[in-house]
Amino acid sequence: MNRLLVIFSLFCLTMGINGVEAQNVAQGVKVIVIDAGHGGIYPGARYGGFAEKNINLQMALKLGAMIEKNMPDIKVVYTRKTERNFSSNLRADLQTRADIANKAEGDLFISIHANAHRNTGVRGVETLIMGESELETSENEAILFANNKEEFFDMSDVGTAAIVRAHIQNLQFTYGEYSEVMARFVQKHYAKLGRENRGIRRQPLRVLYATDMPSILTEIGFMSNSADLKYITSEKGQSELVKALYNAVADYVAYVKASLLKETPSQPKVEQPKTQEPKVEQPKTQQPKVEQPKKEQPKVEHPKPQPKPQPQSTPKATSSVRYAIQIMASQKAVSLSDARFNSCKGKVRQVRADGPYSYKYCVGDYAERSAAQANVANIRKNYPQAFVIAVKDGKVVK
Repeated sequence: MNRLLVIFSLFCLTMGINGVEAQNVAQGVKVIVIDAGHGGIYPGARYGGFAEKNINLQMALKLGAMIEKNMPDIKVVYTRKTERNFSSNLRADLQTRADIANKAEGDLFISIHANAHRNTGVRGVETLIMGESELETSENEAILFANNKEEFFDMSDVGTAAIVRAHIQNLQFTYGEYSEVMARFVQKHYAKLGRENRGIRRQPLRVLYATDMPSILTEIGFMSNSADLKYITSEKGQSELVKALYNAVADYVAYVKASLLKETPSQPKVEQPKTQEPKVEQPKTQQPKVEQPKKEQPKVEHPKPQPKPQPQSTPKATSSVRYAIQIMASQKAVSLSDARFNSCKGKVRQVRADGPYSYKYCVGDYAERSAAQANVANIRKNYPQAFVIAVKDGKVVK
């Protein structure tokens, strides 16, 4: 019960902070927090005489140095720069890392790890973001067996799972999309190196759960695979991987900046009509100009078309908020006949929203949120990240 209380408290705190800070995500990247996974009494995976904690630290320091050198406007914060741990309790240790990131008011959190697998033939790179995979209801993926299970939330526990899933839904409106964008950039640059691309995975990781910013955990290779181990412990391999991560950071910084520039011009345009309305009253102060009153005499008749704004307000008053189940978001419009929608063929519709992922694709039309929520489980069989959204006049509302 105490454990659930702690989790619930963390959830409430995160919901409160995210609700305020989510609007500031696209205001530029000023602080990047780099976390060297494990450390001290938590060595992580160990193979061939190498400990994961040391590889992670080497990579973290090299990445931070490259960012500091080439992006002087960005502040780099390290969770650790030495061989150490923060607590004899692993959960407290992970929370401390997140606390460091939150206190620094980070705009991006990057946790660096190395992977392991029972099958020594498994190799490649992958990046994790906060979420839930299909296997979470039974056990965390065996592919991460070398890492301490305490790093993951136990999704087989009904109470814990409910709270964590609510947090994941909240991420869709806050940092979730940005985390996925960063993860895609990372995997793109890994693939350019010729590394086996294992893609992006969603996992209920405690350290990602507790950070109030876009966050990723990247696995640079499998220590259990001799070829991967040789690569990630070599100077050449680490240099290439660090450069890939740096390029991903550069792409992400540019992406966020572009998002800000795209969203900023649209705001004053909405306000322009408001600034033009008082111009009708200006002739009163400009009476000495004889020509102006004459030109504005017809404007006295303008009140006659006033019924025009009335019909505009009427539909808004009569239209109500409806609820739907979002299954996908995209930066660009996607055809409703796209193969990704085959599981809900003919039932998918597009709605719009603010932000870089302005195209939302959803199914269902419900008068009550509870009715939509009752159908989420069924939709998640094909779309694990599906969640309920509120829609009014074809646009997502909060």
